[in-house]
Amino acid sequence: MAKTRRKKIKRTLVWGYRPLLGILLGSALVVFLIIGSFIIGYMLLGLPEISSLKSYSPPMVTEVLDSDHRPIAYWYKEKRWPVPFSRMPDKLVQAFLAAEDARFYEHPGIDFMGVIRAVVKNMEAGGIVQGASTITQQVTRSLLLTPEKSWLRKVKEAILAWQIDAALTKDEILNIYLNEIYFGQGAYGVESAARTYFAKHVDDLNLAECALFAGLPKAPSRYDPTKHMDLAKNRQEYVLRRMIEEGYITEEDAEEAKKTAIRLKRETLDPPPGTDYFLSEVRKELETRYGEKRLLTDGLTVVTTLKRDWQIKANESVLQGLDGWRNRHTEDADLNQPIQAALVALKAETGAVQALWGGNDFSKSQFNLATQGRMQPGSAFKAIIYSAALSNGLIAPNTIVVDEPISLPGADSQNMWEPENFDKTYMGPITIRTALTYSRNIISVKIARVIGLPSIHNMAMRMGIETPLANNLSLALGSSEVTLIEMARAFSTFPNLGKNIKPQFIQAVLNRKGEIIEQLEPVFKEAVDPLTAFQMVQLLMGVIQNGTGSSARALGFPAGGKTGTTDNYRDAWFIGFTPEIVTAVWVGREDKKSLGEMETGGRVACPIWTSFMLGTKDEVTKRDFIIPQGIALVPVDQQTGEIIIPKKDNEGSFVWEAMREDLLPPLHPSSGKFRLPAWLKRLDDFLF
Repeated sequence: MAKTRRKKIKRTLVWGYRPLLGILLGSALVVFLIIGSFIIGYMLLGLPEISSLKSYSPPMVTEVLDSDHRPIAYWYKEKRWPVPFSRMPDKLVQAFLAAEDARFYEHPGIDFMGVIRAVVKNMEAGGIVQGASTITQQVTRSLLLTPEKSWLRKVKEAILAWQIDAALTKDEILNIYLNEIYFGQGAYGVESAARTYFAKHVDDLNLAECALFAGLPKAPSRYDPTKHMDLAKNRQEYVLRRMIEEGYITEEDAEEAKKTAIRLKRETLDPPPGTDYFLSEVRKELETRYGEKRLLTDGLTVVTTLKRDWQIKANESVLQGLDGWRNRHTEDADLNQPIQAALVALKAETGAVQALWGGNDFSKSQFNLATQGRMQPGSAFKAIIYSAALSNGLIAPNTIVVDEPISLPGADSQNMWEPENFDKTYMGPITIRTALTYSRNIISVKIARVIGLPSIHNMAMRMGIETPLANNLSLALGSSEVTLIEMARAFSTFPNLGKNIKPQFIQAVLNRKGEIIEQLEPVFKEAVDPLTAFQMVQLLMGVIQNGTGSSARALGFPAGGKTGTTDNYRDAWFIGFTPEIVTAVWVGREDKKSLGEMETGGRVACPIWTSFMLGTKDEVTKRDFIIPQGIALVPVDQQTGEIIIPKKDNEGSFVWEAMREDLLPPLHPSSGKFRLPAWLKRLDDFLF
């Protein structure tokens, strides 16, 4: 039987288009997911850390306060005062939620429903008319990402928003947002906006103001109420309408808010006049210690030493003094030039600079005449000369020195230097007290020649003069330029019984948490012994009581001081002190020309000093100067310099009688020279 072989027929499998499309789409999806995973992984590796948001510490305003803790300046990179969420009114928070992100407390940082809604709206409009960024995404964009517009940044933004929402509470995110956003007019955050637009704090805002603020971040310039109030009001009405829709307010509340008048008022500072020069010193010190960046971003609180009422008085006294000078020279065309002055007042016990006047107009010149200007102090420098001589035991207040014409070697052997007294007269044998009281140039030169220039330089440095000094005898007449504040420091040696005090402008610095970073500590420098300092106090009190500073007697309580006038009346000085306050005044012209005939320190600068010090009269104790232990005050014959001892009269009462009855005839009738008795001990014996 024959076997029949059946040939197997091979059938071809036919595919439909649907399975094929499914395979292609599935493959594309797998590829997309793989590529997307790589992209997301890459972006995650390159995403910024969100940990910094947990300790949110944005750039903040540094506040500068006077000694009574009233603001006199704000320094900042971004004008922001972060405030805790608890201080923000509920209506303010609700206004922002209604305007920016109604589902904020429901979504995980990304509002998917909002995205879908925005896509539909944009498709219907044929363009982008609605966004879907949440408040969390805005925080991400503001603090963690660049402002570039790209799909890659959008993806990063979404991922970071999701991470932030998982890491922080909703209130923490809102707190960051409301302290971070920009409101226009240089204001960052709601507190800064409240101060900038309404001169109030955020917790004082009403519903109308809250709604207005909630409309600003969308376009701060466009909705700026100071420029476009109509647009700002339209935006405000939109926010109020959204608040009704979200159930935050009633229609009655909204209508009342619309009718509430928007009263714009910018917060302004009211520093005392002339404060700019004081602040320039404060800022210079702080930038040296902390750096400019930290000063402008750390939100420091700087309590300065400035006394507001004293600064006002300084400005008033200086301007009155300069007007007085102008009134004396109305007919002199050559003197119709800008005149300048400087004043610095510091507390003797601490060095706190309580008033400073550094120039007429800070906007025109930032050069601080009180701290940077170097001027010849004239006879005011004699206080340092006398201090050096007293300290070395060379003289005592009752030492006799002859005030007479002298001729000394000059700059070269061909020329002699012949200094003169201011009035070109000579008093003959006089005490050191009389010499300083009447500012006799010859006596100062004689003393300087005996003690030597190195001793004077050393004493000046110990008393706080840091400017290099001239190395010739004209130094005795104040020819070497110094700064006003250096001279004030030098004179603080006297009421402080031998220790000079470093001038300081800053009382305390606090961080943004209110913790003290540094606090003023007085910095003293030993200059002379207490006996020498007290002797100088007594001598300089004589200048006010009987000498060139007599116009300061109007002060009415213990004070000492010294006038200074330079050649041709170019500089006029008065530096004076009470047991509590040291104040220095300088007057001169910008062109360095003469102030005019007889415009001395006693006539120009001393009245300014006196006027200013009278303004402090109610705030000082008016106590006497402290007398060091072991010192007794005794009467001295002003003519001979001898101590007067008490004797009993016939009735047993003490009377004072001069130890010597010799009288000192001023001039010998024939020779015209001074005739001195043999017993007189002369400082001149060391000289000639």
